[in-house]
Amino acid sequence: MSDENPNEGMDTPLADSFSEIRLEDLSPDLRTACERAGWPSLVPVQAKAIPYLLSGRDVMIQSRTGSGKTGAYLLPIMQKIDLQKNVAQALVLVPTRELALQVSQEALMLTAGTHLRTAVVYGGVGYTAQLDAFRSGAQLVVGTPGRILDHLLKNTLSLDHLKMLIFDEADRMLSMGFYPDMVKIRRYIPTGRIASSMFSATFPPQVIRLASQFLHEPELLSLSGNEVHIAESEHIYYVVPGMRKERSLVRIIEIENPASAIIFCNTKDTVHYLSVVLKRFGYDADELSSDLAQNAREKVMARVRRGALRFLVATDVAARGIDIPDLSHVIQYEPPEDPEAYVHRAGRTGRMGSSGVVISVVAEMERFKLQSIARYYNIHMEERPLPNDEELERVVAERITALLEARLRSRDNIQIERMQRFMPLARNLAQAEDELAIVTMLLDDYYQQSLHAPPVQPSTDIMEEGNRSKPKSKSKNGRPRSRTRKERNL
Repeated sequence: MSDENPNEGMDTPLADSFSEIRLEDLSPDLRTACERAGWPSLVPVQAKAIPYLLSGRDVMIQSRTGSGKTGAYLLPIMQKIDLQKNVAQALVLVPTRELALQVSQEALMLTAGTHLRTAVVYGGVGYTAQLDAFRSGAQLVVGTPGRILDHLLKNTLSLDHLKMLIFDEADRMLSMGFYPDMVKIRRYIPTGRIASSMFSATFPPQVIRLASQFLHEPELLSLSGNEVHIAESEHIYYVVPGMRKERSLVRIIEIENPASAIIFCNTKDTVHYLSVVLKRFGYDADELSSDLAQNAREKVMARVRRGALRFLVATDVAARGIDIPDLSHVIQYEPPEDPEAYVHRAGRTGRMGSSGVVISVVAEMERFKLQSIARYYNIHMEERPLPNDEELERVVAERITALLEARLRSRDNIQIERMQRFMPLARNLAQAEDELAIVTMLLDDYYQQSLHAPPVQPSTDIMEEGNRSKPKSKSKNGRPRSRTRKERNL
C-alpha cells in the first residue's frame, strides 16, 4: 500500500471536453445499428463516452454494470474498423467468460447485416472455434486476458493492426488476478498510438495505476454531471440471514475479492470472532480492538503500515488514527450505532481523489437503519443479492482456471516433460467418482495459496515488465524476442 499519489501523471479536465452526442448525430450506419438493437435514444454513458472514443482520445469512464457501457464502445468500434481488412483491429478485454459472451452477443446484434466479424475468446474451453474465428478474419476480438495471451504466445492471434483497445470492468479484472497476464499482453500491442479506453465501476488507486500503464494521458470521465473527474465511492449493501452472518460475509468476499479492506464491527467480541472465522477460511486477516495487548497491537499496526495485511477487522475506536492510502474496500459487518460513523468509516477508502467500494452487510431488521443513514446523508446505495452457490462456483471456477492456465504457460519443456508422468493418474482421478474428493482438495489448496493473499496489483513503477513506449527486446517484426533453441529445449 503506497503513500504516493495515484493520480500522478493523469490528465486534468480539458477546456475542450466534448459535449454529449445524440442518436441523431451518429452516422447513418450507427443509427441503423441502434434501430436493430431497439434503442430509441442513447443512454448517458453512451452520450458522454462516444465522442471521446470517436475522437481517438484515451479515457477512463466510470460506469456500473447495466449502464449501457457495452454500446458506448461497440458503436465507435464499428465506425473505426476497416471492413476491407480481415485482421484484428479492435480488442476488448473482459474479466469473465460470462461478460465475454454478453459483449459478443451485443456485437452480433449491432453488426447484423454488416461484414464485421467477431471472435469471442475465453479459457476453460477448446481452441478450435476460436482458431476458426481468427482464420475467418475476425476484426473485433472479445476475450479474457489469459486466453488472449495464450493465442498471442502461440502466434494464432496478431495485434499488429490494432486500432482500438478497450478494458471493460477493469476493477474486476484486477480482482480476478489478471494483472500479470495484462502486463504480458502489453508487449504485443503496437508501439504507435492505439485509441485505448477503460471502463470501471470505481477508480481505486490500483485501477488508476493500471490506466497509467496502458493509456496515454487519459482523461477521467464521470457520469455525474458534465464534469470530467473521478467518480465517488460506490456504496453497496447485502441483506443476509441473521444467523451465520459470517458465512454470508465470506461469500461476499469471495465474489468481490478485495485487494485490501477494513472490516468494521461494533463490539470487540465480534471483532475477535470474525477475525478467527476469516483466518479459518484461509484469509490473511488480523484484529484490532481495545482488548489487544500493546505488543500484539504494535505487530498488527506494523503490518498495516507495511501494507502487508489484507483484512483488518476492527472497532471504530480501535481504528482511529489508522490511515491506509490504498484501501480498496470498507466493509461494515454491522451498521454503526451512530449514523455519523458511517461517513467516517466510508471515508477511509477513496482517498487522494480516487474512489473505492463501501459494502454493508445487514440483516433484515438492520436494513431500515442503513436506509435511514442513506437518506440523511443523501447517499445512493445499491442493494445486491447475496451470491448463491451457482454464482459463487462460477466465479471461483473462472479465477482458478485463469490462474492454472497462467501457471501452465510459465512452464518450460523440462517441467512439461516432468509432469507427463502424472497424466494417467490425473485422468483416473477425474473419471473416478470416489476419487473426486482428492482433486477437489488439491484445487482448494491451490486456490487458498493463490488467491487468499492480495491479488497482484499494478505497481507505480510502470517500467516493470516493459511498457508501451519502451518495450523489451523485440524481433524485427515487433513481437517479443523468442527464446533461443537452447532455451526452448530446457
